[in-house]
Amino acid sequence: MSPVLEALFGSRSAAQVLLFIEAYGSGHANRMAKIYETPVNGMYRQLRRLEDAGVLVSRMVGSSRVFEFNPRNPTVRHLREFLAEELTALPEDEVKAFYRQRQRPRRTGKVL
Repeated sequence: MSPVLEALFGSRSAAQVLLFIEAYGSGHANRMAKIYETPVNGMYRQLRRLEDAGVLVSRMVGSSRVFEFNPRNPTVRHLREFLAEELTALPEDEVKAFYRQRQRPRRTGKVL
């Protein structure tokens, strides 16, 4: 993680949340906390802070609150362009570790 991103967004967890949602399109606090190996309450606090600012919106899916970028916020388009560029500038090992993980389960019976 770039120290510049941490400085721009105010904290490491805020930068991680934004990069995660840019990479995956949406996400919930438990998954982010598991990937980054951080406490869930810190991730959730950042998600709620960004939602209160109008950058993110959330919806309930089952018992989980899923967050994604707010399409009605005109600033989000430019933010997403910036984040996409930052994702391409990250080292490949960091991208593989955090931003290219499998999202759905394997088909039943599929050989690994």
